Amino acid sequence: MATIDDFERLDLRVGRVVEVADFPEARKPAYKLTIDFGPLGHKRSSAQLTALYGKDDLLGRLVLAVINFPPRRIGPFLSEVLVLGVPDEAGNVVLLAVERDVPLGGRVY
Repeated sequence: MATIDDFERLDLRVGRVVEVADFPEARKPAYKLTIDFGPLGHKRSSAQLTALYGKDDLLGRLVLAVINFPPRRIGPFLSEVLVLGVPDEAGNVVLLAVERDVPLGGRVY
């Protein structure tokens, strides 16, 4: 069983997608995202979202991400944060949603 201390070690924050680019070098279809976390700055992420989301669907969208995992190199791209989602019945990623506008960089607790 996980404890509240385990949960608190994860730094989950709200950010806004400010740039979306194709990532043709990825093994599985993905986008390169740039996400604005307000006072925490811009971070980049590779996200396998192409099945359900077009670039226009993502631009300006609020997302939830873990920001304190070590960066991970995915091909030529350095992914700095993990954007959170759940699989649908077909295994496609559905983003977790923030229901209202909140300050960028806000911590999930």
